[in-house]
Amino acid sequence: MKFISPKFIRTIAPQLDLLNTIGGGVAQPQLRIDRRPKGVIVRVAMPTVPADSFRVVLDKQRLTVFGEFRHEPTDQLAAPLFVQTLNLPDNLDLARIDAVHEGDELQVRIPFLNPTDQQREIDIRHN
Repeated sequence: MKFISPKFIRTIAPQLDLLNTIGGGVAQPQLRIDRRPKGVIVRVAMPTVPADSFRVVLDKQRLTVFGEFRHEPTDQLAAPLFVQTLNLPDNLDLARIDAVHEGDELQVRIPFLNPTDQQREIDIRHN
C-alpha cells in the first residue's frame, strides 16, 4: 500500500524547502574579501545555491550581495537565503565593478581607482 506517490513528493519538496527557509532555516555562505595589488575580490561560496540565485546590488558606497530561493524562475515569491552588505571605501573604482560565478563561488571584483596611490611602505635611506 502506497500512502505518498513520488509525484507528490517531487511537487511538495520545493514548497517545504521554501517554508523551511521562511521559517528561519538559512544558508550559510562563506564570504571572504581578498585584497590584490589592483583591487579587491569579494568571494561568496555557497555550493548548493545555483548561479542564477545570486544578486549583486550597488547603492552609492554600499555593496549588497544576496541569494534568493525561487521554486520556478518565473515565481513571484522569493525567500532570502542570505544577505551581506558591505560599506565600500572611497579608493575603489565603483564604475568598473564586475561579477562572475565560477564553480560554486561568486566573485565580485572591484579595482582600485589608482593602484599607485595605495598605502605602501617607504624605504628609509641611510646617509
